[in-house]
Amino acid sequence: MIESVKNVLIVGGGISGLTAAIALEKAGVKTEIVELKEEWNVYGVGIFQPPNALRALNEIGVAQKCIQQGYSFSGTAFCDVNGNQFTAPNNPKIDGYPGLNIISRRTLHEILLEEAETCGVKIRMGETVEEIDNQESHVNVKLTDGSTLTVDLVIGADGVYSKVRSLLFGKVEHEYVGQACWRYELPRPKELTNSVLYYGKKAKAGLVPMSEEKMYLLLMSAEPGNPRMPEDRMHELLRDRLQEFGGMVAEARELITDPAAVVYRPIFSFIMPSPWYKGRTLLVGDAAHASTPHLGQGASIAIEDVIVLAELLEKESDVQQVLQAFMERRFERCRLLVDSSHQLVKWELMEWEGQSLDDVNPGKFSHFIFEKMNEAI
Repeated sequence: MIESVKNVLIVGGGISGLTAAIALEKAGVKTEIVELKEEWNVYGVGIFQPPNALRALNEIGVAQKCIQQGYSFSGTAFCDVNGNQFTAPNNPKIDGYPGLNIISRRTLHEILLEEAETCGVKIRMGETVEEIDNQESHVNVKLTDGSTLTVDLVIGADGVYSKVRSLLFGKVEHEYVGQACWRYELPRPKELTNSVLYYGKKAKAGLVPMSEEKMYLLLMSAEPGNPRMPEDRMHELLRDRLQEFGGMVAEARELITDPAAVVYRPIFSFIMPSPWYKGRTLLVGDAAHASTPHLGQGASIAIEDVIVLAELLEKESDVQQVLQAFMERRFERCRLLVDSSHQLVKWELMEWEGQSLDDVNPGKFSHFIFEKMNEAI
């Protein structure tokens, strides 16, 4: 039983917030989540779960549910613009987990929400923090409905545009990397048994199976200046950017017909300098570090953050020592992921601009980082 932390307020009910609540409730800590949205509206399509994510999720007992409700395979095949494969999937199984599991974001959220409710997590919708007053032995929090709470610890799991972060550290600049990610859910062809990436001269496209019936198409494209996209033409704009691709991507392109079904995300990257806490308030997940999607590890390291925090709280009674130990365990690992993902962006943009990358092997680099991320946390 954790002696110094009996109750925790978690700001944000996304992947890291729900995971934190489950992990802490199972460790004997009462948790409450405040979520700004009035109702659950999960943004996105699919999410990558490499072995390190599944290993962390196993700590709260949901890894097998993710595997059962997702789609597992050995990794990603790399192809030229027409789908001719030049690198086969080669992610090894680690600790009995598949090389890669893909799951719908909505499905993952439902798994975590069901587990949180089973554990007794209290959730307030349509609320967030207004003021945070860190004291030596507790935190006084004022919520946007005017109510106040006194808790032992506050966890800011409220995403890239974190209100908790702004209250603690002021405004933080996010670097727009010059790329955007497009996604679109489609029926899965039977021949698509693992994810594939197509490397073109102007963009990178991919097909990712999520279940026996569904997949999603993704596209990484250069979008200088972060232009505003017209919502009623999103399907046309996505199809236009896929014109250079052949193979299964060309077949999938013709099925893109609904502008409202296009998930478009300009890509930003940042990592907060250490420490990610003040007093008894800590940032985790995207509130502290937002990576580009190029290594498929953004959600994984957010999950790792809170699993490590729960582990440390069970071992150490002094909150400040816990938070210091947390930074020692998490900062360099997260920085490696953020910086490496951003480096892949830079190489892609150089290549699309026609610059030579003779001395660079992005595939080998990505595999090296994949192996590093699968080391024990």
